Amino acid sequence: MSEPYVSIIIPHFNGREILNNCLGCIEKTSYQNKEVILVDNASTDNSAFDAEKEFPWLKVIHNQENIGYAGGCNIGFEASKGELVLFLNNDTEFAPDWLDALTDAFSKDKNIAACQPKLLALKNPDTFDYSGAAGGLIDVFGYPFAKGRIFFELEPDNEQYDVSSDIFWASGTAFIVRRKAMQEVGSFDEDFFAHMEEIDLNWRLHLAGYRVVSVPKSVVYHNSASTLKANSFKKQFLNHRNNLYMLLKNYQLSTLLWIFPARLLLELVTILFALLRFDFTRVYAVCAALGSLVLKIPIIVEKHNRVLRIRKCRDAEIFAKMYRGSIVLDYFIRGKKTVNELKLGR
Repeated sequence: MSEPYVSIIIPHFNGREILNNCLGCIEKTSYQNKEVILVDNASTDNSAFDAEKEFPWLKVIHNQENIGYAGGCNIGFEASKGELVLFLNNDTEFAPDWLDALTDAFSKDKNIAACQPKLLALKNPDTFDYSGAAGGLIDVFGYPFAKGRIFFELEPDNEQYDVSSDIFWASGTAFIVRRKAMQEVGSFDEDFFAHMEEIDLNWRLHLAGYRVVSVPKSVVYHNSASTLKANSFKKQFLNHRNNLYMLLKNYQLSTLLWIFPARLLLELVTILFALLRFDFTRVYAVCAALGSLVLKIPIIVEKHNRVLRIRKCRDAEIFAKMYRGSIVLDYFIRGKKTVNELKLGR
């Protein structure tokens, strides 16, 4: 077949209905040259066993413990055979032709390593989804946002981002990557457990000289926070810890000397504003994240050195792919609520 072979990997932990809806959409997918691997992270509701019976084409890997999104994806990647590998959340739905545009994008440029579809909210399909919207962006201080979503500001989808473009990160909700490129830069960092591990992976792809692009012709609907609620301590802790960890891993030391102190100051501002709102969960999450990083210093140094070995681009080149302002200041102080209001500098 002329179509590239695609491995679809779905990490899973509980949720029979959302999983069955997702697998039902895959069953109707028009793209034929594919395999589907479900990696069950020790679900307690028998949903993976039931899916195995209901969808005989499904390959299921049963883990004995919950090793998170990163660990689950890595196990699936090792078991997969595809030239292209698509990582997919279990709480997504899509039309039968969703995969065609994603695979076509890779034929346009061999330097494209990863692609993301347009993500819309499953419960409000006229609005962009929180977890990646129309393509992930990031500012130089490490704060991620997306075309169609800045912090908790979600834009309606008026086709304003319907032109394919370079992005900084493709959302782990649904993104497809060249196997060869991922093997070159390394798989998901399992120390993240969950949240931002895909941004870290995409950052390494950029460091290796690859492109990451949005493919809005492909549309995926996502039920955000169906596994871990947005205001939970665990989610907030992982977001803060992993984001800081990602900066320490991927920036050059000369960049960290000025970026990281500025970022720590922004974390302090976050704590102060949370105190004013009596949001003690946020305060505890940020403090716990900072404490966790101190304990991880030896691991961070080791991971930083690993990244140096795959690096082909200096930070000056990476800055050209980032938003060189501060999205925190632009959003909270200057009142800029959409990506089109920003001067992206590229």
